[in-house]
Amino acid sequence: MSDRPPPLKPVQLAYHVPDPAAAAEQAARDHGWGPFFVLEHIPLDWARHRGRPAVFDHSSAYGQGGDVMIELISQHGDAPSALRDMYAANEFGIHHVATFVPDLRAAAAAYVAAGYELALEARTTTGVEFTMVDMRARLGHMVELYEPAQGLADFYAFVRKASLGWEGDEPVRHLRL
Repeated sequence: MSDRPPPLKPVQLAYHVPDPAAAAEQAARDHGWGPFFVLEHIPLDWARHRGRPAVFDHSSAYGQGGDVMIELISQHGDAPSALRDMYAANEFGIHHVATFVPDLRAAAAAYVAAGYELALEARTTTGVEFTMVDMRARLGHMVELYEPAQGLADFYAFVRKASLGWEGDEPVRHLRL
């Protein structure tokens, strides 16, 4: 990999919402996205917000919108975070675009070398590491980076497969980790 950040090839659009399950119902009705799979209080091994240890208690609903995954994300509480950098708890808006990278650390370092700040670095208890790069000055939103490890690739495939032939029944489904 060169020192230049990798190409941005969106695999997910993420919207900040006050309530992921309610927003998923609305998105299914209004846009035909879905079905959505809700994960509450996604457990993390660790998180850093702008280089400092942080608590990032969040929930998300994941569904399919055509060729791209849609994430509806909300943070519990007002701790400093990449979400609170952009939105108050009751606000709606595009928060980040996610992209797969072959090497997370190298990609994050390339973004830093290009003058961007890492707003969030974290790892889920299932081992998925992710980084959010603050690209608001150029794109108006964050960019989320992660490697397409098998578990994550399987989850993307699961969400996509559920959308095939889906006709709007049971638009919100709750998952447990």
